Amino acid sequence: MNRSQRTSADPIPVVIVGAGPVGVTAATLLGQYGVDCLLLDRWDGVYPQPRAVHLDDEIYRVLVRLGVGEQFAAVSRPTRGLQLTDRNHRAFAVFDRAGDHGRHGHPRATLFDQPELEHLLRTNLKDQTTVGLRENVEVTDVAQDGQGRVRVDFTDRLTGEHESVLATYVLGCDGANSVVRTAIGATLEDLEFEQRWLVIDVASMVELDQWDGVHQVCDPQRAATYMRIGDSRYRWEFRLLEGETAADFETIEALRPLIGPWVEGIPCDKLELARVAEYNFRAQLADRWRDRNVFLLGDAAHLTPPFIGQGLCAGVRDSMNLSWKIAGVLSGDLPDSMLDTYEVERKPHARALIQLAKLIGVSMTQGGRAGDLLRRAIAPRLHWIPGLRDRLLDSETPPLRRSALVEGRGLRKSLNGRLCPNALLADDIRYDDMTRGGFVFVTAVPLSLQQRALLADRGTDVLEVEPGSPLYKWLADGNAAAALVRPDFTVLRAGRDVAGLCAAAPRFLVA
Repeated sequence: MNRSQRTSADPIPVVIVGAGPVGVTAATLLGQYGVDCLLLDRWDGVYPQPRAVHLDDEIYRVLVRLGVGEQFAAVSRPTRGLQLTDRNHRAFAVFDRAGDHGRHGHPRATLFDQPELEHLLRTNLKDQTTVGLRENVEVTDVAQDGQGRVRVDFTDRLTGEHESVLATYVLGCDGANSVVRTAIGATLEDLEFEQRWLVIDVASMVELDQWDGVHQVCDPQRAATYMRIGDSRYRWEFRLLEGETAADFETIEALRPLIGPWVEGIPCDKLELARVAEYNFRAQLADRWRDRNVFLLGDAAHLTPPFIGQGLCAGVRDSMNLSWKIAGVLSGDLPDSMLDTYEVERKPHARALIQLAKLIGVSMTQGGRAGDLLRRAIAPRLHWIPGLRDRLLDSETPPLRRSALVEGRGLRKSLNGRLCPNALLADDIRYDDMTRGGFVFVTAVPLSLQQRALLADRGTDVLEVEPGSPLYKWLADGNAAAALVRPDFTVLRAGRDVAGLCAAAPRFLVA
């Protein structure tokens, strides 16, 4: 049912609570499938404070799918890599990825200013005619009636008027203090990590003349991170000592003892303090991500320490994973049971990255003098271990676990659950340029007319790859003759049984 056919008594197919990057990503993807949805957000416009600053090439690929790839390239900076320093700012290990592009055709690590990214996403949202946005509203409750409908109550923050809307599905993208999470009775599991940090954003037209990557100061007493996030924007993060608060560092002069090693010789009046805030870095995971027709995404479902820059990335992956499934269920192509795969796939993936962030955070910021000695002895030698340097700089995240939409992995090299690379097919043409947002059958062997007809009837595009091409090699490395790739780039199933793979393609029609 589209907007022109729906009456005022009909539920909106999807209501999204929260119009940050996760919510707007979900809305845009749903809009691209022609799904009517409504975004509700408590702010008047883009929230102005910078928060997330990093995304990887997997998420850059999603931004291109959304339609903001070129615009994002203009306001972001690929980062050169990671440099570990001691408390005296002497580098003892450098992991350099200068000029490196990953398997998806984009920089493996990119830094940006979140309000700029959100502005791009909001502007781009206007192209989705089936998506509406209500700002300045406070969602107060979410309730299900047992008939497949969800009532969302909210208050207009300007008029004080109380309103309600009915939805078929509700996506809770409303952050760490999620009203939607509370409404479905989900709770956060504590993964036993909490640190208080000071986050500082500074604007300056003066070049700081620093190595153009992330600086990680491995000091158990005053761990710190520095990075350049724009042409004139810089981010510092410092672990707070006992008794310190953000109120102790509200001017550039007060911050000078902390940021001094990076701004030596630069007058204070050339440094504009854009923001200083205290954050509790936590590791938490919601015990459940779905209650019937209500789902949790982003920080509503998981909180990760920032040491590997995966907080926003995890939320965008949630949107990418869930949106096409909801579109398929609403169109009648997929059964409702396919929505169970969302938590089955995403929760273990999020947990794995949270655990990795914890490990990196502890190894860089704790351990006292013994930890310092171990870091200085081990870190500079990591790149001597065959293959380890590439793995340290690699942005590939873990494969998804088995589900109704991911075949079991079997062999270690199995492609199942992994992302199909956005590989070059010809000059300046990549895999993503040839796909329409549906399933794709990537094959190294010719298909019969009957097999092509079967896939076409189910809405699956066919991409035959030539010997010697990147995707041909990708299939061969995975011991596969073909792979069935989902709309979110994930391999549902790969192998040598081409007929069986064709039969496994679900019906999913893209207009």
